[in-house]
Amino acid sequence: MTKILQSAATRAMRYLDDIGERAVAPAAEAVAALVAFDEAMPVQGADAGETLDLLDRIGSPATMAMAGPRYFGFVIGGALPATLAANWLAGAWDQNCAFDHVTPSTSRLESVALRWMLDLLGLPAGSAGAFVTGATVANFTALAAARHAVLKQVGWNVEADGLFGAPPITVIVGNEVHASVIKALGMLGLGRTRLTRVPVDGQGRIRADALPPAQGPTIVCTQIGNVNTGAFDPLADIVDHYQGSGAWIHVDGAFGLWAAASPRLSALVTGLAGADSWATDAHKWLNVPYDSGVAFVRDAHALRAAMAISADYLPLDNDRRNPCEYTPELSRRARGVEVWAALRNLGRAGLAELIERNCRQARRFAEALHGAGHAVLNEVVLNQVLVSFGDADTNQRVMTALQAEGSCWCAGTVWQGQSAMRISVSSWATTDADVEIAIAAILKTARAERR
Repeated sequence: MTKILQSAATRAMRYLDDIGERAVAPAAEAVAALVAFDEAMPVQGADAGETLDLLDRIGSPATMAMAGPRYFGFVIGGALPATLAANWLAGAWDQNCAFDHVTPSTSRLESVALRWMLDLLGLPAGSAGAFVTGATVANFTALAAARHAVLKQVGWNVEADGLFGAPPITVIVGNEVHASVIKALGMLGLGRTRLTRVPVDGQGRIRADALPPAQGPTIVCTQIGNVNTGAFDPLADIVDHYQGSGAWIHVDGAFGLWAAASPRLSALVTGLAGADSWATDAHKWLNVPYDSGVAFVRDAHALRAAMAISADYLPLDNDRRNPCEYTPELSRRARGVEVWAALRNLGRAGLAELIERNCRQARRFAEALHGAGHAVLNEVVLNQVLVSFGDADTNQRVMTALQAEGSCWCAGTVWQGQSAMRISVSSWATTDADVEIAIAAILKTARAERR
């Protein structure tokens, strides 16, 4: 066992050592070579060392360098060295973090990490939390608690009786609600199209003056960190509007929630603590390995009721916090270990510096691209930059050529009817020098394609 694990560590370190020098996107030849994996399942097992070698030799060159310093395609952080190391060690522990007294070490680490995050992000003390796969399941988990709570107000037990015959729930969202929230609502039986949509302003923020009243059981889905512009819904105004109505206010903060950890940016989340639930992705701005979403719910009873599980063989103990009673999964890995490691490694000051640095780097992108005559379409309030080089065809040519050039990787989007290239800066590994390399590549590519 020692030999194979040492080989894996050596190969992983070599991969990361070289990641800043290689093209961000895999070469076409590397992708074509993946055909080597398309073999029949062997009758006799293959040697572990040979299997690892094939995985590294064929798989590694065909990866996108998301862990590197110049991947700006989606809001994806790299993995801090401390979190990757914690991930490796937790993988060796191989704990099914479901029951406190069965896996006390990982259960305690998750409890500590949740407590730290509540304090760090200014969320109500005593709120419950759950470690899940990502923002989609974090939204699902929090909204399941919301569904339980608003139906309980009118005397309906949704977990016992389902939605057949249940009082209807009004779900209010902004016109630029993220797709993960829509998916979560669909999985919860609340519908993807039977939503009350609220108009947004020019940056994608819900217009508080257009909010409808709460009518019966109501869930209001807000957003901090618009996936295109980085903009924040006016939480304080939304909370005030629904004060005393019984409406449940949910916050989708996949990456924007981490702005609360920055003294310079925390004003963007004014009103945050007045909501009822919050969802985020630790694999975005906290820079832990995939997968690591987190859901927070003010009403711990509502979350536990929505996620309840029982069976004669399960070692549940009401005097303990059993993680499985707060998450959709019964069996799962101990995701909170890497979150704990990130928070302890960075500390408050280090995390604030990381977030503020990425935001400063985003402003540098916007400044340079605007200065070169390209249209920056959004107010750069966070880490997102939308830039247009002309019409949709021109934008596509620039992005395709840029991705092929390899210095950086950016993705396209359509925002409020306009084609654009989106730059998302969220990696701990991105230096100011990396930003200048990327700017030079973008400007050179844009000049060539526009000609």
